[in-house]
Amino acid sequence: MKLLFDHNLSPLLVNWLEDLCPGSEHVFHIGLDSVSDIEILAYARERELIIVSKDSDFNDLSLLKGFPPKVIWLRIGNCKSRAIEALLRDHFNAISEFASDSESGVLTLS
Repeated sequence: MKLLFDHNLSPLLVNWLEDLCPGSEHVFHIGLDSVSDIEILAYARERELIIVSKDSDFNDLSLLKGFPPKVIWLRIGNCKSRAIEALLRDHFNAISEFASDSESGVLTLS
């Protein structure tokens, strides 16, 4: 399971979560930090990545366009990146189940 972190999340998460999600990417590292959400969706779909974002935009696009790609929507306020890492680690089993569930397109974590 590989994740694609949106621009509103720290690029450090890729390294911090390497043990759980090897091969994950951040939009900044791949030159997608200033492209449209549609382009990010296409990139994630082509590479079978799960988008992780704090924006509701990807949730909305998933409802309109369907999935893949799947989306993990982090419904949390401003917090430190280590808190986001902890949230993803704490919910890793749920994320793994979500990744293999063929009927779910969005997982909301808070």
